[in-house]
Formats: sequence, C-alpha cells, structure tokens
Amino acid sequence: MIARLFAGITVGYALSPIDLVPDFIPLLGYLDDVILLPALAALTIRCIPKDVWERSRASSEGLWADGKPKKWYYAIPIIVFWLVMIWLIAKAIWF
Repeated sequence: MIARLFAGITVGYALSPIDLVPDFIPLLGYLDDVILLPALAALTIRCIPKDVWERSRASSEGLWADGKPKKWYYAIPIIVFWLVMIWLIAKAIWF
C-alpha cells in the first residue's frame, strides 16, 4: 500500500508541470529534479515487499532472452501516441 503511494507521488512529481523549484532558476531549477526524483524512486523501491520484488524479478528474467521482449506489441499504443503527437505538432507548425 505504501509503495503504491510513493510510486504515485514519484510519477506525479515527474510528470507534473509544477516543480518545488521552477526550472527557469539557473542551476537550482534542475537540481531538485536531479536529487528529488532519484530519491523518490529509491524510496519507492525500498517500500516494495521483498517477496513481490523477487517474484517480479524472477518473472522478468527471460524477457530479453530472444533479443526482444515476448510481448513487444504492448509498445504499439505508445508508438502510435507519439507518432500522432509529432504529426499534430508538425501540422500546427507547417500547415
């Protein structure tokens, strides 16, 4: 339960346009991302129960055995999303 909370906070902070220190402040703006995000990720990993961690590691062990993941087609929606975003940006700029 607590691992899910920390994972949600980590992902929310990483994707949020609002930072603790705004990025336009020289050096300090990116320093909070360099320090805070890895710290939140490490805290999230430490909160994952050991049996869940080991079970997940064991199930993902042979994922790249044949040179590519067995379920590579899960990446198709992400690729389509990025292609649509690139197309929309290009359309907004040039058309």
